Amino acid sequence: MRNSASSNKNNNKGQNDFAEMEYMNITVVTSNEPYGLFDSSNPFFYKRRTPKFNLTLGGVHSGHVQRGLRDPICISTSGKGNCRDGYTKETSGPDSVRVLVATRAKPSKNLNSELDREFYDHFLEVLNRPEETGRFNFSTQFMYYREELFIAELNNSRLGGKPVVFDMDMSAGHFLSLFYLLKVPVEIIDLKAVIVSPTGWANTATIDVVYDLLHMMGRDDIPVGLGDMFAINQSEPVFPSAGDCKYAKAVPQGCGGFLDSDTLYGLARDLPRSPRRYENSVAHGAPSDTDRPELRQPLALEVWQNLTKSVDEVSKITVLTNGPLTSLAKIISSDKNSSSIIKEVYIVGGHISRGKSDKGNIFTVPSNSYAEFNMFLDPLAAKTVLESGLNITLIPLATQREFSFQAMLNRLYSSTKTPEARFVKRLLTRLQALHQKQRRYMHMDMFLGEILGAIFLGGDHALLKPKMRTEYIKVIAEGDESKDGHILIDKLRGKQIKILERVDLRGCYESFASRLDDKKQSAVIGSFEEQRMKWNTPPSYKPITARIFH
Repeated sequence: MRNSASSNKNNNKGQNDFAEMEYMNITVVTSNEPYGLFDSSNPFFYKRRTPKFNLTLGGVHSGHVQRGLRDPICISTSGKGNCRDGYTKETSGPDSVRVLVATRAKPSKNLNSELDREFYDHFLEVLNRPEETGRFNFSTQFMYYREELFIAELNNSRLGGKPVVFDMDMSAGHFLSLFYLLKVPVEIIDLKAVIVSPTGWANTATIDVVYDLLHMMGRDDIPVGLGDMFAINQSEPVFPSAGDCKYAKAVPQGCGGFLDSDTLYGLARDLPRSPRRYENSVAHGAPSDTDRPELRQPLALEVWQNLTKSVDEVSKITVLTNGPLTSLAKIISSDKNSSSIIKEVYIVGGHISRGKSDKGNIFTVPSNSYAEFNMFLDPLAAKTVLESGLNITLIPLATQREFSFQAMLNRLYSSTKTPEARFVKRLLTRLQALHQKQRRYMHMDMFLGEILGAIFLGGDHALLKPKMRTEYIKVIAEGDESKDGHILIDKLRGKQIKILERVDLRGCYESFASRLDDKKQSAVIGSFEEQRMKWNTPPSYKPITARIFH
């Protein structure tokens, strides 16, 4: 952008301080040779009397358009790709446009510089100027800033609760469930690990919010494992970092990624900041180094393997899944002993239709009326898990839909004694407001029902009054977006599972709200504002409001 010759009116060649410039006629190639032999892949020409945008028949836009990473037309016999979609090409005629192109960077004027490009020297020189320099990071902004981990001091005498692994996809409802699980006494539920699946409602960056929540609750000892980025059979075998978004594209998009990530990120800044973050490095296969490249984010399968080594044979693991079943399916497929280690699986999701009017919740895929998101986002994983023969309890969409924002908030408004209760109330209030005022957030009510899995697992069944039934089911995973994720009853060839048909809603609201309001196992540090005060206070002085985790 810096052009020292810009004030010169005779600068017709676009001379620049840092690059040699040249006017060229270019286009971005959208198809492949042989040009003029287009097929149904090319929307510019296929079934059109006149090409769209008046493109030239026989030009670089009139051939076959690549369909996905595994398009067989684009893979040669040697296995290398030969398609050129997205390439910038110099061409002529009406399919091109004349633009000013930087063809080569100019060499450094400083002969003593270790760098060989002028723009390298200039960039570093500007970056190191004292004017407009950055003033703060945490260590300079806060005089007594220090990183500390809160490890729960759980005496062995207190243990005895069922070992639980929570598999979440980081939607808003899953964070409510995580709060609840951390509040249930460890004599009932001993949360051993959290597995995060990026194939659902939030992207990978949201894992930092999971770390923050665990830090707030004094549970930095709980490991967090990151699952696969793509649904089963959707990643590229040769380059797993890339893949098809056939199912993930159904998740609504917002301003900063997934729509529901936007909602969460704002409120998440109320949470205290954990020293644990997503860390990775080029050495471990990441595209770039993070702040601490010596550390690496544990993978879901690694966390599972470490956990199974530490759990004795008597204490089998209970798994609660609130999102797509990608991680659990990978565990079942890779660990042949998983069936002997897993005691039971609680799956929040799935929809068993009772008629044409009883539809699912895939509102972004009009052709699929009877699937539920967790099943649809990875149908092959859903089929693998639900037809595995494990002891499975399904908490379907129909049961979740009974929950009401207002009824839950009415119970929370009556008493919010703890920081976690106040945060949950604010989050639910915001979700309800978005649900009522914004058309793009009409789906927000589905997230409230997601807490039912945690309540059913850790709540008092005398209060919940659950009604169960047994069914034999199968899952459709045929690669057809209009059918994938459907759950059908098949009494001849289906697998037996238990289904939670009904619960007492008042009992659920009471169980959730009273547990959050319990001052036992409450937050160690209640908010980022409280953390700021701590970082501005000498270590020898302990405010009266300090909380100690028991």
